[in-house]
Amino acid sequence: MIERETSEVRALPGIGGGVLAPVFKALNTIATFSKSKPLGAVGGAMFVALVFVAVFAPAIAPYDERDTHGDFLFVPPGTTTWLLGTDDLGRDVFSRVVFGARISLYVGLGSVLIGITGGFVLGIASTYAGGKIDMVFQRFVDALMALPGLIIALAIMAVLGPSLNNVIIAIVVGMLAPVIRTVRSQVLTLKELDYVLAARAIGASGKRIVFRHIAPNCFATYLVLATYYLGFAIIIEASLSFLGVGSPPDVPSWGGMLTSASQEHIKTGPWVGIFPGLAIFVVVLGFNLLGDALRDVFDPKLRGR
Repeated sequence: MIERETSEVRALPGIGGGVLAPVFKALNTIATFSKSKPLGAVGGAMFVALVFVAVFAPAIAPYDERDTHGDFLFVPPGTTTWLLGTDDLGRDVFSRVVFGARISLYVGLGSVLIGITGGFVLGIASTYAGGKIDMVFQRFVDALMALPGLIIALAIMAVLGPSLNNVIIAIVVGMLAPVIRTVRSQVLTLKELDYVLAARAIGASGKRIVFRHIAPNCFATYLVLATYYLGFAIIIEASLSFLGVGSPPDVPSWGGMLTSASQEHIKTGPWVGIFPGLAIFVVVLGFNLLGDALRDVFDPKLRGR
């Protein structure tokens, strides 16, 4: 009777278990990660801040990103009304930077979810299949790797035209080859390990071996690639917008703001280009810090460093 009552007390919400147990476990994991990898925690905080700004952009931005104020052209930053100043059309730079976070997050997450997942699946499938299938597929990957990702993205955008969805397609094609090659290198090692050979010897199907033994052991690689290519996708999107073939001109992307500042207003209003460039720097730095920390945590060879 006493043991039953004790177990019931432990199962109550908020007393070390029950429905709050997963929350406490997650908080403990975050605290341990922050203590062992403080730079990774900083990168994670930057990512959370980006998501927060992107989701609540209408509430954070004091003005609409497209509103013009003809009487307030090139107002310098620092005033209470115009925190980061205004541009050549009197648009609030702070509001445009805040709404630009939505564009970066949309392009980054869209590219990573499609590109990394697609490369992950293709890399595992072709490598495990082996033989002529893998040989032919890897020659196609070699052809993609012969060109830089930005050049491939530029060629695709020249054909498809400026659009956010086309930007995602261009980035996905540009990142597929290195992702497939990275996943392939790990699968080549995993498919020759003892537990995979034992599963094959007892008659396990290829589908079971891939989904139960190989893919789960490649998940750490997937996570690290995702954090790395989030920053890569944001840089490519900014580069395409800077070159005039990325997002449409009316979309307040950070790269488009840099283009406008560099072409006409770098001397008159340098803050128009400084703040979106600073936003790109901070976000990409955060993703790189988080990716390096996750790599150290999940890679057994680096775990003790």
